[in-house]
Amino acid sequence: MKRCDWATVDEHYIVYHDLEWGVPVHDDKKLFEMLILEGAQAGLSWLTVLKKRENYREAYDGFDPAQIALWDQKKIEVLLQNPGIIRNRRKIDAARTNARAFLHTVNEFGSFNKFIWSFVGGKPIRNFWKDIKEIPAATSESDSMSRELGKRGFKFVGPKICYAFMQAVGMVNDHVVDCFRHKEL
Repeated sequence: MKRCDWATVDEHYIVYHDLEWGVPVHDDKKLFEMLILEGAQAGLSWLTVLKKRENYREAYDGFDPAQIALWDQKKIEVLLQNPGIIRNRRKIDAARTNARAFLHTVNEFGSFNKFIWSFVGGKPIRNFWKDIKEIPAATSESDSMSRELGKRGFKFVGPKICYAFMQAVGMVNDHVVDCFRHKEL
């Protein structure tokens, strides 16, 4: 079975590719989780984050934005000692900041799903890349998303992080055309 080239070496990548990457997500809690994890990945490989994802779920209160928004400095100091996650103060602080911005956005739009999917007109963009080298790192949609999230106070949401998020939650289908998942999605 043919997969995207990046998903052929490590079992974590294979499972993520086959079951999650590019599948449209409309659940607010899952969208929040993926936004936080994509930000945690900044400057690192996605594989590093995938291997720590279960640790993040435990350490980050199941990615409950209401709980994360209440974190105090004591909680952040505890997280900075947790070897199961990426121990970067700016990224941990950003999770709390993003939880607060997320809750404000949900309050304004009724759901984060409604807000975030507006950047692609409510439906996935289906690309037809023949080679992984054709896939852009950012697009006009991810640029717009990044600007708007930044205005709302979100951190670690540059255009490249936003595009990776869009790929992860199925806002774009960037499976190459000969990958078995391209047709399925």
